[in-house]
Amino acid sequence: MTKLKTLLWLGVPLVLMGVGFSSCKGSPEEGASKEKADLDQEYVRGEMPVQHGMELFNQYCASCHNFSENGIGPNLSGVTAEVDKEWLKTFIHNPVEVIESGDTRAVALFEKYQQYMPPFPMIEGEDLEDILGFIHKFSEGEKRNKNNRAGGLINPVADKIPTSDLGLELQAQFTVPASAEVTPITRINKMAATANDRLFLHDLRGKLYEVKNDGDLSVYLDLTETLPDFVDHPGKGTGFGSWAFHPDFEQNGLFYTTHNEPPGTATADFPVPDSVRSSLQAIITEWKADDPQALNFSGSHRELLRADMVSGGHGFQELTFNPLAKPGTADYGMLYLGIGDGGAALGGYPFLCDNNGSIWGSVIRIDPAGNNSANGQYGIPTDNPFVDQAGAVGEIWARGFRNPHRISWDEGGSGKMLITNIGQHSLEEVNLGKAGADYGWPQREGTFLFDVDANPELVYPLPDDDATAAYTYPVVQYDHDEGNAVSGGFVYNGQLPLLRGKYIFGDISRGTLFYSEIADMIEGQQAPVYRLQVLFDGQPSDLETITQNKRVDLRLGTDQAGELYVLTKSNGTVYKVVDCRGVEDPVVQ
Repeated sequence: MTKLKTLLWLGVPLVLMGVGFSSCKGSPEEGASKEKADLDQEYVRGEMPVQHGMELFNQYCASCHNFSENGIGPNLSGVTAEVDKEWLKTFIHNPVEVIESGDTRAVALFEKYQQYMPPFPMIEGEDLEDILGFIHKFSEGEKRNKNNRAGGLINPVADKIPTSDLGLELQAQFTVPASAEVTPITRINKMAATANDRLFLHDLRGKLYEVKNDGDLSVYLDLTETLPDFVDHPGKGTGFGSWAFHPDFEQNGLFYTTHNEPPGTATADFPVPDSVRSSLQAIITEWKADDPQALNFSGSHRELLRADMVSGGHGFQELTFNPLAKPGTADYGMLYLGIGDGGAALGGYPFLCDNNGSIWGSVIRIDPAGNNSANGQYGIPTDNPFVDQAGAVGEIWARGFRNPHRISWDEGGSGKMLITNIGQHSLEEVNLGKAGADYGWPQREGTFLFDVDANPELVYPLPDDDATAAYTYPVVQYDHDEGNAVSGGFVYNGQLPLLRGKYIFGDISRGTLFYSEIADMIEGQQAPVYRLQVLFDGQPSDLETITQNKRVDLRLGTDQAGELYVLTKSNGTVYKVVDCRGVEDPVVQ
């Protein structure tokens, strides 16, 4: 990266002008050819290297190249199926030499574009592999562009997120016991306090822990011992997904969990059509403790709701109650659940997640104490927005999400509801929760158009008649040269003055921490976003360094006092934010 940054200071663009000309694979003189499967195996894959490649591409290549039309340089669509990887490397390292050697492809492109790309022999190793891995992924994505939509945006949010002068001092509190011998050794996912000030944390592999004395963990409930069909694969979010204690838990002993079971385990309340294959089932379970004060659960349970999922991704996410609702009000005791699209939009079934007649891609709101649902196991609140609409799913509270990962409320004054939504390959969102709103997926991603019949790695400018669509857009967004997947957070409500009034959130994969002022989060506007610095042992650092993992797998939690915690699934450790202070000479990340 240091050498690449040096090139940026010199103002030298990386123009891959030799790689977009349709021809046989490799140098025509050599007649090199490989099967596509072999070519696929040559390019790096995985979330982190491809995103790193996107960063580099946006810095050095995007001013001249895209994947849908010719620009200053050629369109790169299909290039990795047309050109051998070694030929690409040779050209990038010394394009002039390749052109002057008489290489047919290189000569033809030079004659067309009338300019040389400067040689980059210093771009090598992982940087070069990651750029090529990104080009390969987006090049392959363009093959799905059935309607030949042009104008795809590789870098939809051009402005970089500024680094603030605020630093969060992190202090390691405890490490959760390993639940596997392979990485990640734990799959910690959520940490929150109950209404009666007990603190809980869970592992996706099945255990719900109570946290005492800043790290004394005891297993309150193990789903694997009680639910014989429980599975925690496939998919990064599969297993014990989320939990929520009823606001009256201390009196009624009720709490709720979500988990997964194999397809066809039982009849789904929300089945996919017969023509669609289910890969997994997701379930909400109600548990009733015999003694709410006991250290370990003992009691009964019953199933509330079961839904089929097209894939192991984007399933049941945050399960929660509105902490601001008071007894006697309409929202008290109503259970919210974020449900992803289950991979349906890009799995060939977008019709499952773009209407209020399907439960997928929505936030639902149900009454666990009611019985007017189709299965009679829960209630559908009469003030839900679609309850009286023919053909609509009455449980839906809002819709149009790809993966509504986390839900929280500002308990410090505004009462705003915040819903984060993990994007496909371009935009990450923070949305204001609004009953009946349509947040756009899969027709929108962030404040941009998404087209399931175009390149799924790209977004496009909004159409001129966008106002007629009546979509609700995020109040915060960032694109994928800043991060990979948004982890929802909290409006800080603890004892650190510099953090009050700030919505703290982060990026799951990279472990970057951000904030926006809650006062700036207004429907129809984009709130400014700032990057928070991280201090560890009093010194500037970052979570990749602290965890010694490139994929941090970040989550955020709070305790009984409203203090903020950082959970890193990669090493199973929980860190407390013990201070926030101004940092001179901010470290630019």
